[in-house]
Amino acid sequence: DDFVILCKDKSQAEGALRLVREWTEGNGLTLHPDKTHLGDCSQSEQGFEFLGYRFEAGRRWIRRKSIKALREKVRRKTKRSRSGSMGYIIKEELNSMLRGWFNYFKHADRTEYKGIDGFVRRRLRAILLRRNKRKGLGISLKAHCQWPNAYFARIGLFTMHEARLSARRPR
Repeated sequence: DDFVILCKDKSQAEGALRLVREWTEGNGLTLHPDKTHLGDCSQSEQGFEFLGYRFEAGRRWIRRKSIKALREKVRRKTKRSRSGSMGYIIKEELNSMLRGWFNYFKHADRTEYKGIDGFVRRRLRAILLRRNKRKGLGISLKAHCQWPNAYFARIGLFTMHEARLSARRPR
């Protein structure tokens, strides 16, 4: 399995790596050479990816691969030819998935949440456009004006940006 060892300085990290190598070899295991490295995750370009996160420059980011996977799941659940009420799609199909994903990644840098929320709303607008026999992908200003963000909030769409703000407010 994968694991990460964090140390205060390079010499401590080298010593830890030496101990881990000895232990793994003594137990008939080997370290994967592509996954084993030393770096300073407080510096840019020296971070590492682990469990869907990217740790770099002293911050936690959501891995590009994790965001791409979420977008694919949203695409599958929001095909433009999708039937069912918008409330059903949101409450039964999207919200639990979005909430679960957010709960896992809520400790990441906040910059990604608005983009994901916007992507989900554009997908929902595309369904609404199709139902109204109009062309489009839900990205036009006209579609946004017809179904603004407040419309989706009223019918209960979970938004990561709002959840992040709520989680950060003092109680």
